[in-house]
Amino acid sequence: MGFISQDPPNQPSLLFRWKRQYQEGSLTAVAAGEEVVPASELTAALKQVRELQRLLGKKTMKVEIQKEAVEYGQSRKWIAHAPLLPKDGE
Repeated sequence: MGFISQDPPNQPSLLFRWKRQYQEGSLTAVAAGEEVVPASELTAALKQVRELQRLLGKKTMKVEIQKEAVEYGQSRKWIAHAPLLPKDGE
């Protein structure tokens, strides 16, 4: 490593950092042929995932509340058990 570190662009600290990154596995994306994305894109994507999960949770809760309301209404006979849709051909 001594002969490489004598070249000005290849400072010893940079080589040690590369070695540490390799040992930690942070260079595996390049080795595995996976696409590398900037950290800002990753952060934005993770933020979007969290927002979508939050919205999905809200919608799921809303559907559950509506199901319970329909069941309660049907048990009190406030809502017909069979849907009042026209039959085919009518």
